[in-house]
Amino acid sequence: MKRIVIYVILILLAIFIVAGCASRVKKNTPQATDQPYAPVIDPANFVTGIDNSYYPLKPGTTFVYEGKTEKGNEHNEMNVTSDTKVILGVTCVVVEDKVFVDGKLEEATLDWYAQDKQGNVWYFGEDSKEYDQNGKVTSTKGSWETGVNGALPGIVMKAAPKAGDTYRQEYSKGEAEDMASVASLSESAAVRYGSYKDLLMTKEWSALEPSVIEQKYYAKGVGFILVTMGKTERLELVEIRQK
Repeated sequence: MKRIVIYVILILLAIFIVAGCASRVKKNTPQATDQPYAPVIDPANFVTGIDNSYYPLKPGTTFVYEGKTEKGNEHNEMNVTSDTKVILGVTCVVVEDKVFVDGKLEEATLDWYAQDKQGNVWYFGEDSKEYDQNGKVTSTKGSWETGVNGALPGIVMKAAPKAGDTYRQEYSKGEAEDMASVASLSESAAVRYGSYKDLLMTKEWSALEPSVIEQKYYAKGVGFILVTMGKTERLELVEIRQK
């Protein structure tokens, strides 16, 4: 009888250990992306303009980033235009994003964002073009628009992010499947534009390349200030221009 009791205790202990390990793995592994995803978009629930404290997009503002990536020396300009685009009845702010590598234009994108009444910033799609060394368009891969071919919008910044939040940033199956998870709300970092505390730090990846993870940092009242990947790649805010 004692032997049976010991066996039962050992079995229960093994189950407890396995369950604990599974829980830890779940916390450190990107969220499964095979779950149903069907966000409800009501145009009446969206506002004009984007003033989320972690992701403000005021027309006439240009954010300039520089750093070193695997492709070379990168210069990135994100210009918040006064243009808008209506998608599924929602008026989106048009942001022009240009990426230069070693002085040559590599990619130019028009991104479409909108903010709901709760303060969440939604991403409704992008028109992306890649260029060769001669300035000719070589690809539009990655382009997508909500409502076209089943594409759905995602959230690029929550109104009140909390550690552990995991969410889709975009969804066009096989084309655009970026996701993000809030890792911290108390980070510190110094970039060429300034030094910051109490930063929001997210881990972002694509379900198409789950092993490639970026760490992005956001400052209240400023927005996106820094992204790192691995030990060597870093792109940081160097200037903010206002028209």
